[in-house]
Amino acid sequence: MTYAIVFSSRTGNTKLLADTLLSTLPGEECIYWGEPSPEALKAEKLYVGFWTDKGTCDEGVANFLHQVTNQQVFLFGTAGFGGAPAYFDQILGRVEANLEGRGTVVGRFMCQGKMPQAVRDRYAAMEESPRRTAMLENFDRALSHPDQADLDALRAAL
Repeated sequence: MTYAIVFSSRTGNTKLLADTLLSTLPGEECIYWGEPSPEALKAEKLYVGFWTDKGTCDEGVANFLHQVTNQQVFLFGTAGFGGAPAYFDQILGRVEANLEGRGTVVGRFMCQGKMPQAVRDRYAAMEESPRRTAMLENFDRALSHPDQADLDALRAAL
């Protein structure tokens, strides 16, 4: 079965997941690897990766998902905030809604991803509060992600 790995990666986190998929799946069946492109739609199975933007995928991935027809789709993504499977499920549900019933979702995976230093700087500049403390702690926890355990979990999700 031919497949394509399509992804958008602002900080390199989702690209790391895409690289892991490429090194795990049979290479001879891959017909496309890269940013969203109509060329990828020729594949029978689509691995579609995204970074989380305001609780869903970025616009480029959303537009790509609107073009899916009858392919099998495996969604994967990263989010700066993590640790709660329910939160990841909400994001994945919003991303999946872009398919509008087209295609068949055959798998989903999300993990936490590190954020740019500018985000931490913005949090640090906030007024002292429990929310600020929680945001700074989450930022620091995210620095090592995606880690080896995340990559192993992605392989297991395949």
